Amino acid sequence: MRTMAKERLVNPPDWRSDTVLPLPAEVRANAWAVDAACSGNPGPMEYQAVDLATGVQVFHFGPMQGTNNIGEFLAIVHALALMEQRHVTDKVIYSDSVNAIGWIRKRKCNTKLERTPQTQPLYAIIARAEHWLQTHSVTVPILKWETRKWGECPADFGRKK
Repeated sequence: MRTMAKERLVNPPDWRSDTVLPLPAEVRANAWAVDAACSGNPGPMEYQAVDLATGVQVFHFGPMQGTNNIGEFLAIVHALALMEQRHVTDKVIYSDSVNAIGWIRKRKCNTKLERTPQTQPLYAIIARAEHWLQTHSVTVPILKWETRKWGECPADFGRKK
């Protein structure tokens, strides 16, 4: 039986040939992981996606004034739109955000962020993301990254104290 501690020491694990990352056995390597970071709430927010098979950053956006939940939501929409644009149909998306996954299902960013001149550019991006969700079918599975079980998401920015 393999332990998580042992898996984390080997990059890649000798028993996996589908990734360069030390992923747990139950995590699909044919996937993108997304995550956001925010300094303060609200504050400078950014998000990114990492390909779990290669460990390569797929995209990065920000920073701009926002919240972590908005970043998590936009990261998923960005991944969905990019997958559609590139005709990627065989991958899944991992996110550690229950809120963002729920917002995707409802096709609505349910943020309470105050609308100000400083947040208006972000609200324009949110409107564009919501419009994309309302006019496209979401066929890519969006799976919950189980941080307590698997450790930090590979797209994590690594800034937690």
